[in-house]
Amino acid sequence: MSRIGKHPVVVPAGVTVDLQGQSLSVKGSKGNLNMTIVDEVLASIDGGKVSLKPRDASRRARALWGTSRTLVQNMVDGVSKGFSVGLEINGVGYRAAVQGKKLTLQLGFSHEVVYDIPEGITITCERPTLMTVTGIDRQKVGKVAADLRAYRPPEPYKGKGVKYATEVIRRKEGKKK
Repeated sequence: MSRIGKHPVVVPAGVTVDLQGQSLSVKGSKGNLNMTIVDEVLASIDGGKVSLKPRDASRRARALWGTSRTLVQNMVDGVSKGFSVGLEINGVGYRAAVQGKKLTLQLGFSHEVVYDIPEGITITCERPTLMTVTGIDRQKVGKVAADLRAYRPPEPYKGKGVKYATEVIRRKEGKKK
């Protein structure tokens, strides 16, 4: 029995969920998201709650039960509240700036890194060293944040690079004389 899958997804006020066969669509104040639920999982809507159950007792059905429930929960949370990830830039001369649909990063390379912001994602720079990636699709927000961090991951000696705002960098001691 899945500990996560057995709990129904509560749909808050202002969010509408439509289920047609295995196709689920969620609409809210921030936008709408669509998903096709795998065949091994059976979904039903009753009284403002989305319940999911495995079609049979196979290992794959039980594994996808909790995963599907979490994906539906992320869709409901995304269209009602949205998701955001904070990124910090550490290093002398390292900075970021948003110009239209492009993010320009200066990360100590001989050239500027220009990142095209994908559809459905907004990036804001409160300061030149602090960025926030926001959107309604949790997977897409995490992917964009990981892509930006991958340009210059934080190094353990001085902590220079792009890191998540909640990330703690374990520092190493330098050479001994």
